[in-house]
Formats: sequence, C-alpha cells, structure tokens
Amino acid sequence: MTTTTTPNTSVVEALRQVVADTYSLLGLTHFCHWNVEGPQFFALHNAFEEQYTELFTAVDEIAERIRALGAYSPGGLSALAAMAPFPTVEEGATAREMVDALVQAQEILTGHLAEAREAAAGAGDNETEDLMIARIQVHEKTAWMLRSFQKG
Repeated sequence: MTTTTTPNTSVVEALRQVVADTYSLLGLTHFCHWNVEGPQFFALHNAFEEQYTELFTAVDEIAERIRALGAYSPGGLSALAAMAPFPTVEEGATAREMVDALVQAQEILTGHLAEAREAAAGAGDNETEDLMIARIQVHEKTAWMLRSFQKG
C-alpha cells in the first residue's frame, strides 16, 4: 500500500460501516448471551460468549486500521446503532428468535465486509483487503453454525 496524507474515502467509509456493524453485532450477541433460555441454554450461552469475545477483539483491530489509514473511527452507542441496520431482539425472545436475528445480522455484516474488501482492492490496499477477507471467513462460519442450530 502506498502511504498518502489523505485517506482513501471509499475504503474508510466502508470500514466505518464495518466497525458499526461489528460493534452492534457484539452488543446483540452479548444481549442474547445474557437472555437465552430453554433446552439449548448451555450450548447457546457458551457459543454466544465465544462469539462476542471474538467480536470485541475484531472491532478493535478494524477501528485501529481506520486510524492507521489516517481517519477517525466512529463511536458512541447511538451513532453506531444508527449506522447498523440490524434486527431488534426483544427481551423474552426465544432462542430461535435470537438465532434468527443473529444469522440475519451476520449476513448483513458479511455483505458490508465484501463491500469493504472490494473498496480496498480497488484502492490497492492489500492489508485492508486481507483483513476483510479474514473477517468474511469468520462471519460465514458463524452464520453456518447458527443456521445449523435452526435446523434442530
């Protein structure tokens, strides 16, 4: 990647969306972890914990990539929530409703990751492109695992 004084706007904007999505997914997954009930409680409670822990590390890495590119990362719960087009899960939702919402959120985020990957590729930013490819792999795997639960 060529270092410039002006960050590539399309890459930065795509990454800002990914930060908002990732942070919102982290919050949604943590909410599901706290509130899941039913026969699959232990399996889902533990799976959700693994997922939100992984997301916490990931969002930091993505936000720091934005800073490395010379731009500012988005922040603030209301700003991040407004940027992320995720479904809402109500208190008292069933395990299936939680998993359905998480699958939908994973798919939305994967789409935004692909957009960021393409923006990075177009800008010749191999480092960001590699980061987005790695994140896509994580989210595709997580969505597959959640969809497998839905079949039960």
